[in-house]
Amino acid sequence: MSGMLYLCATPIGNLDDITFRVVETLKSVDVIAAEDTRNSLKLLNHFQIKTPMTSYHEYNRVEKAHYLIGMMQEGKDVALITDAGTPAISDPGETLVSFCHEAGIRVTSLPGAAACITGLTLSGLSTR
Repeated sequence: MSGMLYLCATPIGNLDDITFRVVETLKSVDVIAAEDTRNSLKLLNHFQIKTPMTSYHEYNRVEKAHYLIGMMQEGKDVALITDAGTPAISDPGETLVSFCHEAGIRVTSLPGAAACITGLTLSGLSTR
């Protein structure tokens, strides 16, 4: 069975504005794909999350999406985080979600402070 992509909403300001579910998911997945690993390291350190991280940004979004899909096809779970807010809204996460839909990989969104956008990010529709 293939792994899954988790779109994990991160705090927009205060690091404590994160759900318990997101923290637990970030601790349990095989890898975290982060828009800016330097920025995301602050969040991971704050919650003592030791999960390996890989960069996923505008300049490697296609190549890295294929790499991450390969991981998920091997059964690994991937969490996608952005610098602040919900992944796949005006960031390269949109590409990864679209590729996952094409590959038949399950995608779920773990909402944060702006839960109303969960449906949009799951759709694979353009968010640019």
